Amino acid sequence: MSWFESFVLGLVQGLTEFLPISSSAHLRLTAAFAGWQDPGAAFTAITQIGTEAAVLIYFRKDIVRIVSAWFRSLTNRSMRGDHDAQMGWLVIVGSIPIGVLGVTLKDQVEGPFRDLRLIATTLIVMGIVLGIADRLAARDEIGGKHRAIRERKSLKELGVKDGLIFGFCQAMALIPGVSRSGATISGGLLMGYTREAAARYSFLLAIPAVLASGVFELKDAGEGHVSWGPTIFATFIAFGVGYAVIAWFMKFITTKSFMPFVIYRVLLGLVLFALVATGALSPHAGEPTG
Repeated sequence: MSWFESFVLGLVQGLTEFLPISSSAHLRLTAAFAGWQDPGAAFTAITQIGTEAAVLIYFRKDIVRIVSAWFRSLTNRSMRGDHDAQMGWLVIVGSIPIGVLGVTLKDQVEGPFRDLRLIATTLIVMGIVLGIADRLAARDEIGGKHRAIRERKSLKELGVKDGLIFGFCQAMALIPGVSRSGATISGGLLMGYTREAAARYSFLLAIPAVLASGVFELKDAGEGHVSWGPTIFATFIAFGVGYAVIAWFMKFITTKSFMPFVIYRVLLGLVLFALVATGALSPHAGEPTG
């Protein structure tokens, strides 16, 4: 991998990680469209450490408060009813599904799941799911002629059951094209949470999963055509761009609909299907041979 490739892929990772359009799919597609070799699951996981570092900094006050309350609750019974302490446990509980499935499906994640036809399918299907979830949320928020405005849930109402559902939604993002934020936000909206609450828990939930995945994949970094230098460079690029994107996105979702992302996902999926169907692009474009 050249330094230019790593710069472009780091930029793509930072731009797409927090948007509900799938960063892993865009890394895969960028390489395929440019005629580069697929950067692979290890490169994707490690560069995601950069974007998660942006989450750690952006939500640093929340994280410090949650971690502090969680540790104190281990020895202080009176702290166990504290919302922040409970959030610590809920992040742990919600991380179980992707931890188990990530290890179980590792070979599929690095192989069959990267087929461009599967990515096109997940882009479209999850785009439609996000659109439905967003429409239901908007209907609750604005009401209508024959409907009263319905108050949506905040994170203070999050329990173990909903935390696990969020976790299984996040685990779906092991398939490129699903989108970690897209799946968890869709799940949250369908369960009746506000956009801001669903997005905030989605980003907090991603921290242990992404950091663990990145560390787990470190042993595979530097193998094949991807060397350590470009990987680290891409990770720093992803961090800088990712921080700017998350700051913008958290403001965007307070007043805007997810429909632009829905339309983009569906159109990209259809274009991808057309390119593969006409032979303009191989479903395995960029994958290593032999």
